[in-house]
Amino acid sequence: MVEEMHKKLARAVVDGEPGDAEALAKEALEQGLDPLACIAEGLAPGIQQVGELFASGEYFLPDLIICADAMKAALDILEPRLLEDQKRDIVGRVVLGTVEGDLHEIGKTLVGTMLTANGFDVTDIGIDKSAADFVDAVKDKGATLVGASALLTTTMLQQGKIIEALQEAGLRDQIKVMVGGAPVTEEWASKIGADGYAEDAISAVALAKILVGVQ
Repeated sequence: MVEEMHKKLARAVVDGEPGDAEALAKEALEQGLDPLACIAEGLAPGIQQVGELFASGEYFLPDLIICADAMKAALDILEPRLLEDQKRDIVGRVVLGTVEGDLHEIGKTLVGTMLTANGFDVTDIGIDKSAADFVDAVKDKGATLVGASALLTTTMLQQGKIIEALQEAGLRDQIKVMVGGAPVTEEWASKIGADGYAEDAISAVALAKILVGVQ
């Protein structure tokens, strides 16, 4: 039953059905299913498949938008329960955003949700954010970790600029930086001086825990 519900949630995202996704999320909670598992085993694989379909040319931007709406509809139901269930000490403060010139937010939003579920205090500054925006948010929130997403090869360079801006602001020594996004690689992360690279939301959580020293 649990596995079947996860598959249904994934399918609602892939099919771009916000109404179905919302109804399934409510049904999952009524059945007493773990909201985190519904996200990690249902919504995350679904949105990953959407990304693969987009990359292969089978899906286009309008498909991405409606699929993202389906994911958000389910998240809006699952997240409040998640936070109710997981009241505990904050393990780290994260500033999360999509870099300047890039309007993609599906992956970033999912990473933020998963980090929140795992005890992080997440400030999502949104999309199309400059290096200065990241620095300002770090100062304002007293963050110990930055997550910078870039989904285009043309915007990857902005991840390096964020690290440079943190250095210029005298903050680099006290903050860890992780990067991600479809064109981003471990080699790229190393080249720009990032502290780590995550290819998906699940690995982003594992990396974040390592970077802040909680595992």
